[in-house]
Amino acid sequence: MTFRFFGTRLASLVALLLVLSVVLFVLQEISATDAAAATLGPTASPEAIAAERARLGLDGPPVDRYLDYLGGLFTGDLGTSFRTRRPVTEDIGSYLPATLELVLFAFLLALLLALLFALSSTLRWRGAGALRGLLFVSSTAPTFLLGIFFLIVFYQQLDWLPANGRASGGAATDGPTGLLVLDGLLAGDPAASVDALRHLLLPALALAVGPALAIGRVFRSSLRTTLDAEYVRTARAKGLGERAIVVRHVARNSVNAALSMTGLQIGFMFAGVLVVESVFSWPGLGSYLGASIPVSDFPAVAGVTFVLGAVYIVANTAADVLQGVADPRVAV
Repeated sequence: MTFRFFGTRLASLVALLLVLSVVLFVLQEISATDAAAATLGPTASPEAIAAERARLGLDGPPVDRYLDYLGGLFTGDLGTSFRTRRPVTEDIGSYLPATLELVLFAFLLALLLALLFALSSTLRWRGAGALRGLLFVSSTAPTFLLGIFFLIVFYQQLDWLPANGRASGGAATDGPTGLLVLDGLLAGDPAASVDALRHLLLPALALAVGPALAIGRVFRSSLRTTLDAEYVRTARAKGLGERAIVVRHVARNSVNAALSMTGLQIGFMFAGVLVVESVFSWPGLGSYLGASIPVSDFPAVAGVTFVLGAVYIVANTAADVLQGVADPRVAV
């Protein structure tokens, strides 16, 4: 991977973050909510509101206001929530670990299901048709409907898994990382980690099914295309079995398209997680955003949007870099 390739991807990341900041600033400017009036409350006098606007720098030229806004974004100052009266950064810091844990676990599930889908179809494993059919049927349902179905079957009917929350009653919900599975392991409490995993499974599965099918289909197509390459025919002529050929020779050369699709699916997962959190009463950014939108808490909405947008941009940049690592020809 060349330095030029890495530098180009890094410059693109910065440019996209700047575009995102401009979009959020413009939305803030055209919003009907007066930040000064919302901060002081409905009983504030016009004089107090004017003084607050001056203090917040809202009476300056648009360019100056944008530069102040941009400086706040990149220093962690996302404003103050109109609803909670706390810095948005603190609010997001309280809710973000729950969302990150859910998305990370769902992402791992999606990769595992995608790998099983692609390999089982390519190598014609027994049961491949059933897995393929199950993923196809599940992915046709909207994420919220799939989550409700899982609740009815696995919680209400079978009583196998919990329906909501991150931990059972009385279980600890704080730790050094905010990720309950990891915190349980760090604290030497595997029972807490298992309990957190049981709460994670249903919402993560609802979130993972769609991306798993999308990534798996692209990876399967790449595997089948690469299996027709001349060097693969040579490997077969030497007596290597299909499984050895796929694992040793084909997988790495087929992974680029799947990596591109993975970067896209991460964005869809962060969009879908807001719905999944509502279905499963998951105390993450979806809950925070859901409470902020009805009261026009623009700093909170913009802060969550920037954080999720930044995560999506960084994830796609990482996917591009991994493509360059997997296939140096991409980085030329």
